[in-house]
Amino acid sequence: MIVNYTEQGWEIITQRAHGLLSAALAAQWKKSVRGPRWIELLTAIAEHDDSRIELLQKDLLTAAGAPQNFTMKKIDLQHCEETIFMAQSKSTYIALLCSVHLDFVCPPDVGREVKNFLGRQAAQREQWRRQLGITAAQLKKDYSLLEWCDALSLLLCQNENQPEGRKIEISEGPDGVVHQLFQEGTKLKVDPWPFEASGFDVSYEYRTLTQMVFKTPDEFRKVLLNTVPEIRTWSFKK
Repeated sequence: MIVNYTEQGWEIITQRAHGLLSAALAAQWKKSVRGPRWIELLTAIAEHDDSRIELLQKDLLTAAGAPQNFTMKKIDLQHCEETIFMAQSKSTYIALLCSVHLDFVCPPDVGREVKNFLGRQAAQREQWRRQLGITAAQLKKDYSLLEWCDALSLLLCQNENQPEGRKIEISEGPDGVVHQLFQEGTKLKVDPWPFEASGFDVSYEYRTLTQMVFKTPDEFRKVLLNTVPEIRTWSFKK
């Protein structure tokens, strides 16, 4: 989960809500990025973080009893295996993209078990790619859309869009161009503009917890589930 510290308390965004926002951003891209597996690509973007449902996990809190942000967690073998298992049960193509994403997000100092898993996945990805008849160039283009939308969604969920028109890098998109995010008034801008429409809105759910410390994960779950979700909407304008 994504945890932001605000004046009102802990702002919690689930990984699934973040994934849904990623897909909403992908759906706005120029139609030229839409290949024959467009629905599967959108599904992969929406579900790339679905293997871990926060409320089913045990490690929800820090040692001090605060909600644990996703950046504090290490990627373990179970996470990797569940990601691929769940993706493969949907489609081989989605599993292929999720495998590429795992390889991208795993840090160099990841444990030996995960390194071995990633090594096996490299061969598996090549096998899947050939089975599906997808070129390496097409796979790179498809994954770059997932990674770009994931990066922009995280910027928005973590409130990292900069004030006073200052630009922050998003990532290199499927067009091979590095895009930047900035804000003018209440509108968000992306330079260069990669979207089909000249303006659109996206939104995501979040919950604000006024209780700052929790004794147990069960207490945190109860408070989170009993907190009414709110909607944050961002307006993009060319």
